[in-house]
Amino acid sequence: MADVHVIEDGWDSRAFLVDGGWLDREPRRDEVRERLLAETRLMPWLAPQLPLPVPRPEVIRQEPLRVRHRFLRGDAAIALTDEQGALLGRFFKALHSADAGRAVDLGVIDADVARAELTATLDRFRVEVLPRLPEDLRHGAADLLERLARPLDSPALVHGDVGPQHILVADGKISGVIDWTDAHLGDPAMDIAWPVNASGAGDAVAAAYGADSISLARARDWHLLGPWHEVTYGLDTSAPALVESGMFGVRSRLNSL
Repeated sequence: MADVHVIEDGWDSRAFLVDGGWLDREPRRDEVRERLLAETRLMPWLAPQLPLPVPRPEVIRQEPLRVRHRFLRGDAAIALTDEQGALLGRFFKALHSADAGRAVDLGVIDADVARAELTATLDRFRVEVLPRLPEDLRHGAADLLERLARPLDSPALVHGDVGPQHILVADGKISGVIDWTDAHLGDPAMDIAWPVNASGAGDAVAAAYGADSISLARARDWHLLGPWHEVTYGLDTSAPALVESGMFGVRSRLNSL
């Protein structure tokens, strides 16, 4: 009998460590099912193009869906060294240079669908988060939402949910970039938002990536937007503590401007 441990109860999937060396995931919602299936097609094609390890999930059960990949060991990258930051910058440069059309053929959400989803999210933020802010922050927050609503000329394949919990470090080295459920065609600046603005190695990331002033400004905006998602997730799950902590993050980042 397999040795199974629940190791995560995430927003999108349940995760289980199996026999100490495999990670199984099951979708928590119907729409996540399709994205997990897309991962099983995308990642085997994408992985050889990237300079860091990533999961290569396979379907092991269709109903209910369960996918499995080798367990990538490591701890969340709370802070990066300049060496790690430079490698991460090169990683995202390679990712954003991947063939976007081929990624869509493999099941990644295309630019039009991703844009519609972003528009709906930003509209919800205007209704449910913006009014919770103090008056002195609302103007800047509204401007932030307007900037991020502007369409891009050249969307790229992006990870879509880059933060310390999805970048693993073991023995002083980045051991993996995980959780590709939100991969889509979108703004590349989204992926470098946390690495450039909050990892402690922002200059090294930006230099290795080749970030220009426009992408750095958008990365800053995406970083400011991060806690807004926690607020709406807290509302959806009737979790006042998440709403409160999310609003604290929203206010703190806006106040940093």
